[in-house]
Amino acid sequence: MPPDSHALDVDSAWPPGTVRLEVLTTPDLSRASEAAEVVLQPKPSSDPNDPLNWPTWRKHLNFALVNYYALMVYALIDVATVTWGPMNKDIGFSYAIMNDSYAAGCGSLAIGGLFLVPLSLKYGRRPVYILSTAAQCGLCVWLARMQNVGDLMGGNILTCIVGALAEVLVQMTIADIYFIHHRGVANTIYYWCITFGTTLSPLAGGYIIPSQGWRWVWWWMVILLGAGLVAFVFLYEETMFSRPIEGLALSSQKLDNEQPVDKKDPEMPKADEAEEVEDVQVQPTVAAAPRIDPSIPKKTYWQKLAFWSTSTMSVSQMTRQMYQPLVILVSFPAICFMCFEYGMLTACTTVPVTTLSSVMTLPPYNFNPQQIGLMGIPQFVGTTLGTLASGPLSDSIVLFLAKRRGGVYDPEMRLWLALAFTPFVPAGLFMFGIGLNNGVHWLLPAFGLGVSSFGIVPASSSALTYLTDAYTDIVADAIVGLTFVRNVISTIFVFIQTPWANATGLTWFYVAFGLINFVILMGNAVFIWFGKRFRVGYADRYRSYSEQRIKEM
Repeated sequence: MPPDSHALDVDSAWPPGTVRLEVLTTPDLSRASEAAEVVLQPKPSSDPNDPLNWPTWRKHLNFALVNYYALMVYALIDVATVTWGPMNKDIGFSYAIMNDSYAAGCGSLAIGGLFLVPLSLKYGRRPVYILSTAAQCGLCVWLARMQNVGDLMGGNILTCIVGALAEVLVQMTIADIYFIHHRGVANTIYYWCITFGTTLSPLAGGYIIPSQGWRWVWWWMVILLGAGLVAFVFLYEETMFSRPIEGLALSSQKLDNEQPVDKKDPEMPKADEAEEVEDVQVQPTVAAAPRIDPSIPKKTYWQKLAFWSTSTMSVSQMTRQMYQPLVILVSFPAICFMCFEYGMLTACTTVPVTTLSSVMTLPPYNFNPQQIGLMGIPQFVGTTLGTLASGPLSDSIVLFLAKRRGGVYDPEMRLWLALAFTPFVPAGLFMFGIGLNNGVHWLLPAFGLGVSSFGIVPASSSALTYLTDAYTDIVADAIVGLTFVRNVISTIFVFIQTPWANATGLTWFYVAFGLINFVILMGNAVFIWFGKRFRVGYADRYRSYSEQRIKEM
């Protein structure tokens, strides 16, 4: 292939997010088999310190550390639910107060990113990860020694404020170190990790309580977070890196939704040849990385572990970052919808957790903390099966669909997977709610939890990856908006589920909840067909925010 064959990987007429992801190495479409090359998007620089140029093991090490961080944040939030019974007996906290403390934590998750993400844009990801982990260690000591409602509320609120970065920073890290054709698997693994923390931490807590007491749930969190803190200090490398933004080259010219291929490029098949490409047996290979500039020195181990990096972002620009995510949230239809969808899917995980702790401790179940914890296993199994089913499919499907489009990738291709798994979410919620309402054997509610979790994984992963791929240059703002919306939704449903269920019964609460989620998930079909038109229509606005971001960096 000629050296400049990738010169038009992003055409000036394409909307943000549309890139050439795969090209045929030989243009003879009459052959039964062709070799294909996966184009590296985003395009790495020639700097050896560019995270996109890191060896695979370094990327995976950083990714493993941030996943551990996310797992521990969600474990810290949800492990509290199995302590409710013992705390009620020991200190006298009512279940209503403990439910409110959980909801207050969810609300704090909504606002934490607004205050802390500007610090990660100014000083880098590394210091924020380290300080957040250290703060959570200290707050767990406070929770382990709690005596009154103020301790409970204050500890929950503050741990959630500093833990709000679990979503935003991880997505920024994924965008920093991985190419587009790797992000689907990365986001699926990330979602599996947070579900691991959400579902299995109550299981572990349920076995800690009878042997060591409920306070030791928090002391174990201190130990585990402390281990993560040491790992971050000595192993996590800064991933913030300033590179040219492809989106700045966008033309105001609008591309017809059915013509994604650059007709001037002789190496790309024309639109009328797309059906022929469909029958070609393509063997994809990954394009070689750009030549590294030997004149740029590699950072030493201690330089890599510098406590902070610095951008040129001013104080006023940092202040703007505290409200700009909310502006961006309402400025792009796709961001608004994906945030709302992800929020509802998160509520599908958090609402059943609080239902378990408040309903299954009562007759006819009379579950103890260990048994409540064991109810996390179905969610974990469903999430794991969903990860195994959708993880490899996510990136394979987009490569397959890009090949059918002459090698051109649109982020909307991610959403087909979410649509395919949609029925599992309401079906699982129906089984869970109806089963509990009628006092049937615990196997039915448990099976329902597993079924809904199986459907939640691909839908959530697709929403995250869609935002990362379609709005890469402003992904930090998009994910802060997502975190805000998802936790506001979780807070609302945690607060209203008890009065709603008391008024209508668990059956009708979960039937309504499942139907609401089904309607929202079917909205992916709208973006599969019209999402590109939205990206075209809002391209100038996106370019404006991208230009602002590169000036700040």
